[in-house]
Amino acid sequence: MSLFVMKFGGSSVGDTERMQRVARRVAQKQDEGHQCVVVVSAMGDTTDELIDQAKILNDKLPAREMDMLLTTGEQISIALLSMAIQSLGRETVSYTGWQAGFRTEPVHGKARITDIQPERVLRSLEEGKIVIVAGFQGISEEGEITTLGRGGSDTTAVALAAAIKADACEIYTDVDGVYSTDPRIVKVARKLSEISYDEMLELAHLGTAVLHPRAVEYAKHSKVPLVVRSSFTYNEGTVVKEEAALEQGVVVSGIAYDKNVARISILGVEDIPGVLAGMFGALAREQIDVDIIVQSGISDGKADFSFTVTLDDRERAIDVIQGMESILPFREITSEDGLVKISIVGAGMVSHPGVAAQMFEVISSQGVNIKMVSTSEIKVSCVVEGSKLNEVIRALHTAYKLDAEVQAFVGGPQDRR
Repeated sequence: MSLFVMKFGGSSVGDTERMQRVARRVAQKQDEGHQCVVVVSAMGDTTDELIDQAKILNDKLPAREMDMLLTTGEQISIALLSMAIQSLGRETVSYTGWQAGFRTEPVHGKARITDIQPERVLRSLEEGKIVIVAGFQGISEEGEITTLGRGGSDTTAVALAAAIKADACEIYTDVDGVYSTDPRIVKVARKLSEISYDEMLELAHLGTAVLHPRAVEYAKHSKVPLVVRSSFTYNEGTVVKEEAALEQGVVVSGIAYDKNVARISILGVEDIPGVLAGMFGALAREQIDVDIIVQSGISDGKADFSFTVTLDDRERAIDVIQGMESILPFREITSEDGLVKISIVGAGMVSHPGVAAQMFEVISSQGVNIKMVSTSEIKVSCVVEGSKLNEVIRALHTAYKLDAEVQAFVGGPQDRR
């Protein structure tokens, strides 16, 4: 008997019909002789709808109350799914994140897991029950309900799989694996049979929405076997593992993009030691993540530099920098949106020179100007104007010989079995 953690996203449990499909799938897994723990997200667009309602009532969106509100979405899912599986004659029990033993930092909105005490989950499994756990949530040592941020249900599933020593963690979504790029943009995107933790982590950080970055970090650290597959088909998925075999002739494994990008430029900054440390230290204290940083030439002892943040953090970042003007003077601060970060990722890039140059040539051939560049051993990222995103992605996909012979599958309403 093997122990599986099965995670189903919001699109997989988006309505009662899909909920019943998930129930049948979980029951079948148990029929095959396995123990099952199921982690679910809120149904469909529930989270977005709750946020919209909150904005009508209070445009400040108090963090504590938002966590109280948003965690109800997952609680609805676990109760309904538990009922659906029970209707198939199975014993189930549903647990919120805190009932399942998730302890987190005392941070609202994007807390990190500090400990998992899964005794209730393990006890229920010993009793022969299917256990359903709410993703995305936990509780702090002070007894405050917290959330793990967008995509936190993936993190819940992988962390729980590690804590209960599951044989595998399966992530079910509306695509049947990890693709070389977004199959909604490139219809002939290639499904990867396997991918390394490091490559998947880069793709997740760079915008690929199939897996949450923290979930991949957990899987890598705890060596949890991770499988991404469709909740709508029984096709083989993508295995995320320590090392993946390099396909002959394929240097780039995937192409990711991120539309949640704003560029902030600070002009006329004194070129003295400690300036960057002071500015970025202040941003870090406000929990503002900075991505790409570029410093331009120095003139008359003054320097210009730019950096990227998320769109949500743009105004706060500007406020922080303006608040430091008295101690770190500058001539001007500007910001720009309507941008996208496009990235290529592949372990084979290390031993193949010219990969970045080819990317620059392809982007240029689409009449698009590159504003910022960032590189590592296995990725190259370019910040560009977003108006020709689809054209650039398709051109890069073809240039790196990633086009498949068959069309990719994206989720649909029919059960393929």
